[in-house]
Amino acid sequence: MLGGGSGFLGRYLTNNLLTKGHDVTWISRSSGINRITWAELSKKGLPERYDAIVNLAGERMLNPFKRWTDDLKKEIESSRISTTRLLSDLISSSSHKPKVWLSSSAIGYYPPSEVKVYNENSKEGDGDFFAELCQKWEDAAKLKDESVRHVTVRIGVILGRTDGTIKLLYIPFFLGLGGKIGSGKQWFSWIHVNDAAGIFAMAIENEKFFGVLNAVAPNCVTNEVFTSAFASALNRPAIFPVPEISLNIMYGKERASIITRGQNVYPERTLNYGYKFEFPDIYTACKECATSSAKEGFSF
Repeated sequence: MLGGGSGFLGRYLTNNLLTKGHDVTWISRSSGINRITWAELSKKGLPERYDAIVNLAGERMLNPFKRWTDDLKKEIESSRISTTRLLSDLISSSSHKPKVWLSSSAIGYYPPSEVKVYNENSKEGDGDFFAELCQKWEDAAKLKDESVRHVTVRIGVILGRTDGTIKLLYIPFFLGLGGKIGSGKQWFSWIHVNDAAGIFAMAIENEKFFGVLNAVAPNCVTNEVFTSAFASALNRPAIFPVPEISLNIMYGKERASIITRGQNVYPERTLNYGYKFEFPDIYTACKECATSSAKEGFSF
């Protein structure tokens, strides 16, 4: 059972699981084939037949068409925390519990730094909206008993042709208008969408996975290296930097800090559990994003 299945990562995870022969049901606002609604779950509780429950639901943060207001902050927070808390409460109270519960978080859990390297055991940030959001998000996922295996996945910047960062950057970079963002020195902890889906799928299937996993590639780069790699994959220059003030105006300074500041995050436990990255370096990831189709081969 998958919350947020229609989102970017959710679609790829669904494809991954269906390819392996798993049955997948989306938790959705509206009913339909292979769907169950949030309202149904809230009213009737968990159905009996699910071995794994995953939640990827959450309002998009970097939507340039929505102003950074207190109402949007509440929407971003509620879309993550309320759905996560509902599922964790249902799991805790159910007489037919799933085998595994996979909850989402983000690398915003760690404070921005130009010098530190964070692994899954590193301490959380303090006083930052995004760090506090991640802490509340993870707290909401905690179960009241330990009979269900629980995995929390802190996700980095997801790269893929069909959505997210690459979709936003593709046209300006294709036109030769791309460049570093701000100073370009800020860390960019990224992951290809295939690997993000792969980590979730492996955590579902492998009973030894538990606790916190960082879903980031093992080779973190700066924003300048990323933008250069993506421009190179498109055979374009990266000579038009985006001033930090432009992003502050577009997104609001606090929200723009997601882009203008960064963390160097390392997937230590993910690697120790044996996950093999399909795209461990930024150059092969950007090449795949530049050459793949903008349309997904997806039907569900």
